[in-house]
Amino acid sequence: MTRPAFLENSLLVVAHPDDELLWFGAILHQVDRVIMVFENFWPDPDIGPARARVLERFPRNDVTSLRMEEAASYGCADWRNPQLTPFGIAFSQKAQLRDAKQKAKRLLGKSLAPRVGITGLYEENFKTLVDQLRPQLTSKSNVFTHNPWGEYGHEDHIQVFRALDTLRREIGFSLWMSNYCTERSLPLAMTYFDTAEQSAIQLPVNKSFADRVAHVYREAGCWTWSDSWVWFDSEHYMRAPTGQICDGTIERTQRHLFPLNLFNIDPVRALS
Repeated sequence: MTRPAFLENSLLVVAHPDDELLWFGAILHQVDRVIMVFENFWPDPDIGPARARVLERFPRNDVTSLRMEEAASYGCADWRNPQLTPFGIAFSQKAQLRDAKQKAKRLLGKSLAPRVGITGLYEENFKTLVDQLRPQLTSKSNVFTHNPWGEYGHEDHIQVFRALDTLRREIGFSLWMSNYCTERSLPLAMTYFDTAEQSAIQLPVNKSFADRVAHVYREAGCWTWSDSWVWFDSEHYMRAPTGQICDGTIERTQRHLFPLNLFNIDPVRALS
């Protein structure tokens, strides 16, 4: 198969190890470089070393990690009424309750939670991410990353998208996203509906390569996704929107979104 033109000068940036094959299985084997953002995960100290082992055994070259610490933000946003912030997405009171619980545990020596709290580390990570990614990018880059609703609704995925969107405005590279979504993230995805139909590039998922990569994660002990996950046959890629299209007003016009790979998950298990 001929390599698509939009993979020239290509860089795939994902939040967590295994995101690269779950959401970008059609291009993982063909992009020029892959950058993973997070490595250590304070609720489970074994995750970081296991992810490092995956990088050593990854079945392709030019895969690196920024080795940042996860804030453990998953589930902190109010997904029924999602609100974006300069750092990603706003947290609900659930984050405050988590911080209070972890602070008490830390005083007893039973928690590795960050002293700045989940919200504090989430905000710090945005600034660090922008600074770390800026030298990796040029105006000629084709950058692929999470969609702005975070696939199934992961706060870290949204943060990575918004950091790259900030850099896109500064540097001027092309930013691309794929088409995964769940019922949880659909309310946020719907704010990006446009009145004009957007063109999308459809590519087949390289299932054999995805299986090889998933096997490495399972052997390393850090496969965080469902064991019953089945790869979609294809993915659609389109240029990422520059901002929320919908401003909250009701317009009686047909709105469009490119085809979605819509799926359902158990939200308790999802860490990636």
